[in-house]
Amino acid sequence: MTPFWKSRKAAKAAAADAVAAAALRLDADDADVRAVAPPEPVEIVIQPAKGWVPLRLGELWEYRELVYFLTWRDVKVRYKQTVFGASWAIMQPFFTMVVFSIFFGRLGKMSQGLRLPYPLVSYAALVPWTLFATGITQASNSLVASQQLVKKVYFPRLAIPLGTVMAGLVDFVLAFAVLVVMQVFYYTRGQANLPTIHVIWLPLFVVLAFLTAVGVGLWLAALNVEYRDVRYTVPFLVQLWLFATPIIYTSNKVPEGPWQLVWALNPMVGVVNGFRWALLGGPDFPHPGPVTSVSVFACLAILVGGLFYFRRLERRFADLV
Repeated sequence: MTPFWKSRKAAKAAAADAVAAAALRLDADDADVRAVAPPEPVEIVIQPAKGWVPLRLGELWEYRELVYFLTWRDVKVRYKQTVFGASWAIMQPFFTMVVFSIFFGRLGKMSQGLRLPYPLVSYAALVPWTLFATGITQASNSLVASQQLVKKVYFPRLAIPLGTVMAGLVDFVLAFAVLVVMQVFYYTRGQANLPTIHVIWLPLFVVLAFLTAVGVGLWLAALNVEYRDVRYTVPFLVQLWLFATPIIYTSNKVPEGPWQLVWALNPMVGVVNGFRWALLGGPDFPHPGPVTSVSVFACLAILVGGLFYFRRLERRFADLV
């Protein structure tokens, strides 16, 4: 039998041999590492893009949750600590319709020649117009109002004005529900017809109004970052645009001919005419035809131009805002 002190001595010797072998392997590994030349340092220079830059609209889809939360934030802030809450989405176009009906419909004789009630005709135009007017008003100041967010973290800045305009769709749905009730009310009195098959075109004109609001909102939002007096001109611009759009009057008040196509360069002309035609129909509102085509072209031109202009100034937002 091996004595206790001898087995302990053998164990210590085996442990020492294992440590020595491990040390040899480490020395070999270090030798291999030292044999490889270290890489040369690489200098990376980050500079803002110059001139026109790609739109990269795919980023909006990657940040779609952010767009949703920005939209929901604008909806909550708009009606926070208000007495009537979301009822303002109905009250604003409704009482505007009442004023138009009294001063323009009766006193101004704008209702002459119409087979449909003037309140219904004017309110049908005010519903898409409110979506557009509210969208460009809120979007014009959206970047300045979100300057703390713009300065701290990167995300596609297009999400801010886009979310602001999308928040107006909630108001549009509420106001449109009142329009349906009004049409049913006048139908029961024999003063209006129910929508025909033309109503399937209604979403197209809603999308046209939305895209027009986004396009104009991008122009105004980018300009307002650099020139803060833009926000003071927006209410005046909205008032002028209101009278250039057939809301108080109908398109049959405008002389026929080439001037109608020039007038249709205002995209909201095609929106309002198409909205009335699709929902109310009848002899008062014939098929928009070429007017809608010109308005669609003008809307796309404003939208594409606004996207490129916004992206070109985007690199300076954090410094200017």
